Amino acid sequence: MNPNTDWIAAVTFDADGLIPAIAQDAKSGAILMVAWMNAEALSETVASRRAVYWSRSRKRLWRKGEESGHVQTVSEIRLDCDGDVILLKVEQQGGIACHTGRESCFFRRLDGQANDARWTITDPVLKDPKLIYK
Repeated sequence: MNPNTDWIAAVTFDADGLIPAIAQDAKSGAILMVAWMNAEALSETVASRRAVYWSRSRKRLWRKGEESGHVQTVSEIRLDCDGDVILLKVEQQGGIACHTGRESCFFRRLDGQANDARWTITDPVLKDPKLIYK
């Protein structure tokens, strides 16, 4: 085995060759987003220290910030106990991780009880997505 590539053997990709990746703000601890990585995306992320994901809708690598400028600089990469989830601790450029123009993709909170539960939007739009994506 090659010690320079043995690390990827510990990663358990699903039947489609993907693994979920959680992006967490390295300073605040806020969960910013969840995306998917394949081996190529993970390897490029490790080499460049910039978050690279696999876009399931576009069927190609998605270098976070390639259109929006909201790059994620990776300070730490962790693998969960089962080897099937990646955690990226990142510095989010521009403070916006979500395509809706918010800091985080997790901007809805479930309020109420079972019979009257409802989603409440908790986080403001920081920048109009029409101004981000042209």
